[in-house]
Amino acid sequence: MSFVAELESHLGVSLITDPDITSTYSKDQAPFASYSPAAAVLLARTTEEISKALAFCSERKIPVVTRGAGSGLSGGANADSKSLVISLEKMNQILEIDPANQLARVQAGVINLDLDTAVKEFGMAYLPDPASRDWSTLGGNVATNAGGMCCVKYGVTSHHVRALKVVLSSGEVIEVGKATKKFVTTLDLMHLFIGSEGTLGIVTEITVNIVPRPKSPATLIATFPNISQAAAASTELLKYRPSMLEIIDQTTLKAVEEWHPLGFEVAGSILLMQLDENFELGDAAVATCQSHGMIDGMFSTDANDAADLIRVRKLAYPALERLGATLLDDVALPVTKIAEFVGLVEQLAAKHDLTIGIFGHAGDGNMHPTIVHDHGDADGEKRAKLAFSEIVRIAQSLGGSASGEHGIGSIKRKLVTDEISHSVIEIQRGIKKLLDPSGILNPGKKLP
Repeated sequence: MSFVAELESHLGVSLITDPDITSTYSKDQAPFASYSPAAAVLLARTTEEISKALAFCSERKIPVVTRGAGSGLSGGANADSKSLVISLEKMNQILEIDPANQLARVQAGVINLDLDTAVKEFGMAYLPDPASRDWSTLGGNVATNAGGMCCVKYGVTSHHVRALKVVLSSGEVIEVGKATKKFVTTLDLMHLFIGSEGTLGIVTEITVNIVPRPKSPATLIATFPNISQAAAASTELLKYRPSMLEIIDQTTLKAVEEWHPLGFEVAGSILLMQLDENFELGDAAVATCQSHGMIDGMFSTDANDAADLIRVRKLAYPALERLGATLLDDVALPVTKIAEFVGLVEQLAAKHDLTIGIFGHAGDGNMHPTIVHDHGDADGEKRAKLAFSEIVRIAQSLGGSASGEHGIGSIKRKLVTDEISHSVIEIQRGIKKLLDPSGILNPGKKLP
């Protein structure tokens, strides 16, 4: 493309332009989000390099898409043929671990699990645990405000970030937040960038909380005749401060049983709970489940049992994926609305002749409906896309939101206006205009 040679000269580095390679950098894991191979890919190595690239692109109005590991599920890192993709995969250094002040400072390309493994040596932990933590980057986690199973107790990524280094579209480098645990000197600009999906600036360094490592958890598994009883039990189990609380519906259980029989043939739903403290509450938790019609249950403080007991949750998505092409949705609900939501989605599945399995984080109401249709079935794909949108609207009608942790990206932009006022939309557009006046940062993403 016309700008490539000039940008290479400006930066003093080579860009990737082979379409077979740029294509792999130009999309995330969202199966129906549109993309084209980017004009070029910059494998950035320093904040200064990104600063120079953004100043160049801003002046010429060249679209820029930032990429971490490509683990997103909303089309949030998808490019087009006019774009420059800036990959942060080479900016993967852990810059500082400070156990005394309970913080770590990292480049944005550091893998989530790699940080947790590194701080483990000091008896510490980095707690946010998205399902993709083995390969998702902390920069990507910040961009989407990623969650995970531990959110029920420890919160999402934003609860663990203290400070950010950000490159604005102009190339200016700013720092927001502070390494101290408390900081109210300025407006809370840091949280504008967390969850902004690369539309306001490029995060290059992150300072995060690390904490004394929790104990190996004790685990409860309980089966129920139906989702309503399981969901009612899950709401009451919150009083025990679980570090994990997951729910699985019957459709998903059937898929798991067909693949790896685990003995859940008669179950209509399953709850999985973990405690990383107060193990003596296990008997009370079992009693709570019994009061809601539990068929069978087990609580174990043996760390060796944990992997076996939560295996059904680990198998949930791959078991559904075996049945055909999948669309993994993500909505957030009031925890008291989970059963009603599942019932309405079951009706939707029957209406569109689709398999839709539901599993997710019962403790915070973040559900992951997974739509299955036959591979190569164009009509089935059309019905699946329609159901995808209708699932979001069902969640919104119950007081929920279009996304809890996967982000809006390109696939849900048209679905958020039903839950956001015109005034809020205009405020967001004003912030975007202020920080990115040329509109080059991840155009067509996040903001309606």
